[in-house]
This record gives sequence, structure tokens and C-alpha cells, in this order.
Amino acid sequence: MGQDTQYLMHTYSRLPVAFERGSGALLWDAAGDCYLDALGGIAVVGLGHAHPELADVIADQAHTLLHCSNLYDVPLQSQLGKRLCEVSGMDRSFFGNSGAEANETAIKLARRYGHGRGIDIPEVLVTEGAFHGRTLATLTATANRKAHAGFEPLVSGFKRVPFDDLNAVCRVASDNPNVVAVLVEPIQGEGGINIPDSGYLTGLREICDRQGWLLILDEIQTGMCRTGKWFSYQHDGVVPDVLTVAKALGNGVPIGACLARGEAAEVLLPGTHGSTFGGNPLACRVALTVIDILERDRLADRAAELGSRILKMLEQRLAPRPMVRSVRGRGLMIAVELDRPCGQLVSQALEQHLLINVTAETVVRLLPPLVISDEEVMMLVDRLTVTIDNFQANGNGK
Repeated sequence: MGQDTQYLMHTYSRLPVAFERGSGALLWDAAGDCYLDALGGIAVVGLGHAHPELADVIADQAHTLLHCSNLYDVPLQSQLGKRLCEVSGMDRSFFGNSGAEANETAIKLARRYGHGRGIDIPEVLVTEGAFHGRTLATLTATANRKAHAGFEPLVSGFKRVPFDDLNAVCRVASDNPNVVAVLVEPIQGEGGINIPDSGYLTGLREICDRQGWLLILDEIQTGMCRTGKWFSYQHDGVVPDVLTVAKALGNGVPIGACLARGEAAEVLLPGTHGSTFGGNPLACRVALTVIDILERDRLADRAAELGSRILKMLEQRLAPRPMVRSVRGRGLMIAVELDRPCGQLVSQALEQHLLINVTAETVVRLLPPLVISDEEVMMLVDRLTVTIDNFQANGNGK
């Protein structure tokens, strides 16, 4: 790559490419070669790379005010909170810098809620296959044993059940008086684009209402129109008590939010939680602009339409291959699951100038920008098909 990385901690297994510029769904490396980004920074750049309106807003705000701390009113923060609550059905917001921080906020909120109900050791119910972050609490809520290794002791106060299993949740409800909340992804991203059965979120809502639990939905990957609506839970007609969002909210500018409604919105009081950089003027102005563009350009509808089209094309092209177990998705959150580990596909796709990743060992994850063009959609399908065919031809499909 031509760069000296000796001063970086070895926390990433990086691919042998470095990008210098981008536009929409395309990236260019130092040699001027062009790549199609079908991963979108792992669902971050929903509006694509180097969006001109966002670039202008960032420059203007940098010349105006970047930071003033949360000791004072931040009007842009109040405006962003209002917009997010309007599109989500929530009442109040708290801003941090990442999805992990948003989930930390939600976990702290749940614990304080439990203590307020007289529960000395409140517990949060989480699921197998979940990914909620890499801080100690969110790492514990995450169900990746490899990610846990070497970081024990993990944080207590979590109970785990299978994903998409309401009976398991009911069993916990009958036997565990300390549970105060359920934390779940409406669609598991890192776990393999796992879409629950119809009625799962509705059932969770009913159980939480019956038990007095908070329903906390982690929409960090699924939110901001990725699945064809502002938030994935809106497909099911339910409303959570607590909602977390990040990634595409800032289109690359770090920002995360924890939103809440009703009693949950009143739990955190002055002195109980905070963030030095959270909700600074730059991040909030960018996020407001992101919401404006998503709404103006009807990108939720665009994601739904393109997602349906990509799924149909992938099913036609890939389903006949014996090694392809399934093609599934919602909006522009798409998975191609193979019947064997396929991590090699990431580097092989790079040779086709296509950016993808593989999660849960066997699942190709596609999270292209919502602004991907019709021509680029065809390019994505063609290049992925060639990549999987080459994978099979090289002996990996036996």
C-alpha cells in the first residue's frame, strides 16, 4: 500500500488498497483505479461519498462553529432532536459519537429505569447473533464469542435468548423478575442479515408491555432509510421505548443518538450521563442535512425499489448455483448466504473492483449507498456473480 503502518495498533486486517477520493457509490485508489462500493462504509455513507451538499455544509460550519460543549445551549442539537423525534415517534434524544455510545446510553438508561422500579440488579435481555458494539457493556451484549476472548471479565446484567424466538422470551419473563428491558436489532446485520419472522417485533412489544419492560431497538445499521423506511420497525407498525441510531446519520461524520419516549425519556437527568463531543454543531448540522436530503429525494422509497430489484436479479443469477443457500434482504440491506465459509470472496471481489464483506463466515453482506445508480446496480450484480463463479471454479464450490 506504500504507507508505513508501524505506528498503528494491529486492530484491523486491512485489504491491500487505499482510497483517495470518492463520488456517490464509487471510490478511486491512488493509481486511479475505480471501485464500486457495495458496502457503503458498513452502512455509513447512505448518501454516497463526497456528497456536494454535505461538503458545502461541513465547510460552512467549520468556518462558523465546531464545538462549544454541552454546558451551553446548542440550537442545532435541539433542531436535530426535533427532526429525529418526528420521523421516529420518540420524545427525547441524547447525542454521542458512535453506535456503541448510543447503545451504552440505552443500557445505562435501562439500568437506571430498573433501579427506579426497585430492582437492585436489573438485567437486559439480548439475543444470539447480536452485535451492539465493542465497549465493555456493548461487547457483552454482543453474541460473538471471538470478540469476547481476552476481554473478560465481561459486564454482568445480561441474559441471552435465541433471536426470533418469542417462546424463549416468554420463558425468561416467567422466571426472571430482574429483567427490565429487551435490546434487539430488528434485522441482525453483523449476525448475517437475519430477518425475523413477521410478528416478532409485535410479539416483543406485547411482552414488554405486559412485563413493564423497555423495548430497545438497535437501528444503528438498519436506520436512516436503509430498509425502505426511516427505521426498520416501521415495517411492523410497532414503536419502541428506546431507539439507537448512528452510522448513516452523519454519512461519515461521527454521530450517534439514543432516542426515547414516554417514561423512558425522563430517566436520564442532569449529571447521570454526558458526552464531551456528542451533539456538537458540526455533527448536528450534517445530520440535519442528511435528513433533509433523505426526505427530499425520497430515498427510503428508492432503497425499497432498488432492494427489490437487486434481490430479484441475484435470485435469478445465483440461486441456481448449488453452493448458494439463500438470497435475502430488506431494502438495500442484502445477503447472499453460501453453504460454506467464504471469507476469501472479499479479496476476490476486490480483484473485480467490487467492495463487499463477509459476515457470520458464510454470508456476503451488501450495503450499497442509497444513491447507487441503475447502471451501478447492474455492475454490482455482474461483478458479484463473476466473483462467486470464480470462487466455485477455483475449487471452493466442491
